[in-house]
Amino acid sequence: MIIKNVPAFVFLIALAASACSGSETAAPLRSAPSSATTTPPTTTPSSSTVTVANDTGSSLRAEFASLEEPYASADYARGRRTFRLCQSCHTVTEGGPNLVGPNLHGLFGREVGTMPGYSYSAAVNDADFVWTPERLDEWLTNPRSFLRGNKMSFAGVRKPEDRLAVIAYLMVETAPSE
Repeated sequence: MIIKNVPAFVFLIALAASACSGSETAAPLRSAPSSATTTPPTTTPSSSTVTVANDTGSSLRAEFASLEEPYASADYARGRRTFRLCQSCHTVTEGGPNLVGPNLHGLFGREVGTMPGYSYSAAVNDADFVWTPERLDEWLTNPRSFLRGNKMSFAGVRKPEDRLAVIAYLMVETAPSE
């Protein structure tokens, strides 16, 4: 029954509230089939495991947990989300192409400016360091000020927890296969 002078959405809200009131006689609007597959929610990692929605196995959790601290405790899903800021310019797969930026596969332990087939700026060519998680943290804070004259136009990853997570993600995703 609709009451005069009451907007329709108020009526719908009242109807929905009464359906959710916990009454045993109220039937659900729609029920999922009993064979429906559900995806487990992403959870906050403990210091030794990482649970990722749609994770295909324990190997990823083991690889992430085997990293040194603080990276082992980082949130893999957060790192994957943060890497979305990077993926328009960088790939991480072995043999993947260089895009606007170089492929990052095998990044850690590699001399700066040495990815074959990528044309680096003079600033990167003149730099002399090896990529470590700590160096990448400095770079990602503000690439322009870390190495003046480089051609990376990315503003940086401001939140330290996002940098930690994306570095841990890259430690797993760019590691050479054994």
